[in-house]
Amino acid sequence: MAATASAGAGGMDGKPRTSPKSIKFLFGGLAGMGATVFVQPLDLVKNRMQLSGEGAKTREYKTSFHALTSILKAEGLRGIYTGLSAGLLRQATYTTTRLGIYTVLFERLTGADGTPPGFLLKALTADGRLPADQRRGYKNVFNALIRITREEGVLTLWRGCIPTMARAVVVNAAQLASYSQSKQFLLDSGYFSDNILCHFCASMISGLVTTAASMPVDIAKTRIQNMRMIDGKPEYKNGLDVLFKVVRYEGFFSLWKGFTPYYARLGPHTVLTFIFLEQMNKAYRRLFLSG
Repeated sequence: MAATASAGAGGMDGKPRTSPKSIKFLFGGLAGMGATVFVQPLDLVKNRMQLSGEGAKTREYKTSFHALTSILKAEGLRGIYTGLSAGLLRQATYTTTRLGIYTVLFERLTGADGTPPGFLLKALTADGRLPADQRRGYKNVFNALIRITREEGVLTLWRGCIPTMARAVVVNAAQLASYSQSKQFLLDSGYFSDNILCHFCASMISGLVTTAASMPVDIAKTRIQNMRMIDGKPEYKNGLDVLFKVVRYEGFFSLWKGFTPYYARLGPHTVLTFIFLEQMNKAYRRLFLSG
């Protein structure tokens, strides 16, 4: 994201002129939403793979391709876009906030001579799988919010809050810091200039790092949000209980179950998000700050 602070007319403090904070937040949300439209089918496959074999039962899907073809056969083309409205709402809130804050802090911590902050500062800054008679049949995200509140209680909306926060910490620290660091490394190598190729390569590296770091907490989040009540008690006590049971009953490497669709989803999502963001920032500087 060094490009967000690239050259323009100088300000009073010697740093380049930059877009208003509101524009940074707007572009962050739009970039995330645009990327989500393209990768939603991969996100659905990732979730189904993580839930496959839950509770030591036979896995529903052998591979990511098997999961994709099974969903298409059972639910049709629209089935692979199940949850798109929820994904867009999440990006409009979560990604708007995280990328907006990160961009603001990145620029503030960048030196007057353009020196970027160090790595540590960067780091600090599933319904369709059920039988037909058990499906909840949510029409869209707003219908889901209303029905969950009415049928299961408002607190159900916060089920899995702790592992979700843990995942957010890991994803943001890994993704944002590794993208900036990878981009800086590529630019310093002398083989890349600040263009789409550089952004693509840095994003793919970031996606790989983020996938490896965040999958265990992501599978804990997914299992808790989809857990059943057994004899009146929740299936899992907390995220650590999920991880313990996964390792015990499914094997240690099951913590990275669905790695391929997860990376196939997170990699392109990271690439598209940062490319969209960089291009919107460049267009804004060209149209409004170049004078």
